[in-house]
Order: sequence, then C-alpha cells, then structure tokens
Amino acid sequence: MAIVNLKKREIECKIVYYGPGRCGKTTNLDYIFKAYKKQVSGEMVSINTDGDRTLFFDFLPMELGKLRGCDVRVHLYTVPGQVQYTSTRKLVLRGVDGLVFVADSLEVRREKNMLSLKDLHQNLKDYGLNILKVPLVMQFNKRDLAREGIPLMPIEQMEHELNRQLKVPTFQASAIKGEGVGKTLQNCLKLTLLSLKKELSWND
Repeated sequence: MAIVNLKKREIECKIVYYGPGRCGKTTNLDYIFKAYKKQVSGEMVSINTDGDRTLFFDFLPMELGKLRGCDVRVHLYTVPGQVQYTSTRKLVLRGVDGLVFVADSLEVRREKNMLSLKDLHQNLKDYGLNILKVPLVMQFNKRDLAREGIPLMPIEQMEHELNRQLKVPTFQASAIKGEGVGKTLQNCLKLTLLSLKKELSWND
C-alpha cells in the first residue's frame, strides 16, 4: 500500500522483484542502479550469503516526477529466491504496490519458476491480496544464453506454463547485458502508477 504524505506532497510506493534463486533479480537492480543514475536517490543495499545470493533485499529509491502534484518515490526490492528464506520473502512483500516476476529461461529451472510463482501467489493471499489484481509484469530472463548454445525453454512454453492464467505483460531480457531491463521496469511502473491513481481516487 502506497504511503501518501500530503504535508510533504510525497507518495512512496514499493515494487518487488520476485522469482527463484539465481534467476537475475539482483542483476536487474544492479543494471537499473547504474543505468538510471539521474533517477536514483540514495544507495543500493545488498546483503549476500557466501554463495553471493541476495539474502535479504536490494533497496533502490527512485525519483519519478510528480503524480497529482505530489513527488513519487519508488522503492525497488528483491526477495531471496532460495527455499529456506520463505519467511523473508513474505516479509519483503508486505505493502507491495507492484511486482516483477523474473523467470529463468534455462530448461533446468522450469520447475523452480513454477514453484516460485506458486509461492508468490500464496504469500500475496496471506496478505489478503489477489495476484490477478496486483500490478504485475513478467520477465523471461537469460534469453542471450541461446546464442551460446545453452538449452533454453521456448517463449511459447514459458507463456503457457507461467502466464496462461495471469495474462500479464511479458518481456524477454538479458539482465546481465541490460537488454529488456528498462522496458520491464517502465511497464511495471506504468501499471503501478495507474493502480495508485485508481486507489487514491484521483480524477483527471
């Protein structure tokens, strides 16, 4: 739920990058942090395990301009993908306004993608949220690895298995190269801001 501070004329919202371990959530934020320097306020905080995976979250406040005369600030978070951090994932989701689900295109990660999406659905439900009503976009990451001959799932298969019921916007990406990262974020921001306008009942 966005925080509106009328005294400061400021709206703060939260976007969470969700997905299985090592799918590229942190890599997305790393790229955004470097590529959108002018829109970044503050530093990105990253806490890693020995395996260099995100243990808690990456935090990236972004200045977005104004919505109805208020400055909009967006906080970007990632969740840890590993199974043992289920309570942390749920905690990071609290108060979420928009979501990016990062799916790993590697064939060997097929089941992990589906389990992670199921986990997202359940955690939202525990907060009284319907996955069909939360602003959500999906990113099919690591598409560049096809050029190296690494077996990837066809886009059609990923659409069918992950997006058949959700019917949300999907984007092909290579987070490590920055391909599709900006487009994913921009579309999530657009959906989130539209939702906030509706939620705050502000008319044009």
